[in-house]
Amino acid sequence: MSQDTNKEDINAAIERLTQENAELNGMVLATGVILTQLLQAMTLRELNPWNSATRIVNNAQGAIEGFAASDSSPRAQAVKERALTAIKQFEDQLRSVLPT
Repeated sequence: MSQDTNKEDINAAIERLTQENAELNGMVLATGVILTQLLQAMTLRELNPWNSATRIVNNAQGAIEGFAASDSSPRAQAVKERALTAIKQFEDQLRSVLPT
């Protein structure tokens, strides 16, 4: 295999992965928006929406901690950190519509 062919293969693979990443980011965004709207609707129906939101967030954080506890690789840690950050983002969005 020539060096030019190898570079073309690498560039094609990078382009394919970049496209797949963009598509996955779009799916994640849509999923996050729908999930937030569902959680908002659900918590607004509760007698105490703030407690309901707290329970949801705490359960999600606990699940992430438990799920990621068995793998201490750098990638697993990055996934865990991003997931916990996402939970905080969901919490902020969820609580933004709750009555004070």
